[in-house]
Amino acid sequence: MRHAKVPLLTTWLLAGAITAQPAHELTVSGTRFLLDGKPFPYTGISFFNAIYNPAFNKSPEDRQAWMRKFQRYGINVLRVWAQWDNKRGFVDSGPECSLYFPDGRLRPERMAALKAIVADANSLGMVVQLVQFSQESWHDGIRLDKDAADRAVAAVTKELQPHRNLFFQIWNEFDERAMDHLKTIKSIDPRRLVTNAPGVAGVLSGAPGENQALDFLTPHTSRQGAGRHWEIAPREIAYLLARFRKPVVDDEPARNGTPKFGGPKEPTSPTDHILQIWQVWQLGGYITYHHDMFQTGGGSPAVPPSGIPEPEFNPYHRQVLEFIAQQARYRP
Repeated sequence: MRHAKVPLLTTWLLAGAITAQPAHELTVSGTRFLLDGKPFPYTGISFFNAIYNPAFNKSPEDRQAWMRKFQRYGINVLRVWAQWDNKRGFVDSGPECSLYFPDGRLRPERMAALKAIVADANSLGMVVQLVQFSQESWHDGIRLDKDAADRAVAAVTKELQPHRNLFFQIWNEFDERAMDHLKTIKSIDPRRLVTNAPGVAGVLSGAPGENQALDFLTPHTSRQGAGRHWEIAPREIAYLLARFRKPVVDDEPARNGTPKFGGPKEPTSPTDHILQIWQVWQLGGYITYHHDMFQTGGGSPAVPPSGIPEPEFNPYHRQVLEFIAQQARYRP
């Protein structure tokens, strides 16, 4: 039993050692993101299972090598989930893949893994987006009651207070008590940036006053079901920028691959995504690219053996990411 505790202790020590480095801080100014007061070309990728993936967390060296690869493709924000405990068979998911116990207490080993990820990201000038709750878990009946959810939000906010290269997205595609959670976070850490994805594709606002209260916006814009999404979604981003005058992230623009879980019903082209991303950039918006491995089960052809959304695994994604890597050329 003594030996079983050594890896966890080592993780804590490593996380503490890395945290000792100067902390980068993400802030907003008007419709722009800043890192340490300088313009930050926010460019994210979905990596929902990051906390729970063995290959990514094998060692700090392995984790940083993966982060550097993402950076070579223009990615500087990792979108990770606190809850990866849904019942849909996704890679690395399971009942214990959550930061939270059912009563809202934090799982120490999971929080240690998250802190190590955030600290390694900080050392490389990257940012982490932590999604606190997921509608996938909610709809699978995995729900924290009111008191447990309040306890979880408060505990996560306190634990992560020293880490300024991280921001919270309260929900993925849901809006249950988001304003309550926003108040809890701000009461503990007024400087923490907070956003929310209030609903599925095309849902641009949540509860009354929510878009005004959030530090910036991360809607899931309209996808293939609405038509030519590379034309529709940029109009939605333009509306939000003009209406709320704060940064807007096209969170998971459109979809590719499988039709499951909101995916397209007909074939798509990488050019669809490139056109949408380019137009969002021209407007002054930001993007988080989505990998279709998260709409398929572990072991499917869309999932790299590592369980990591590898930029070079799939020719489709690689074409889009090679465009994203050239953002200094194409972004205003």
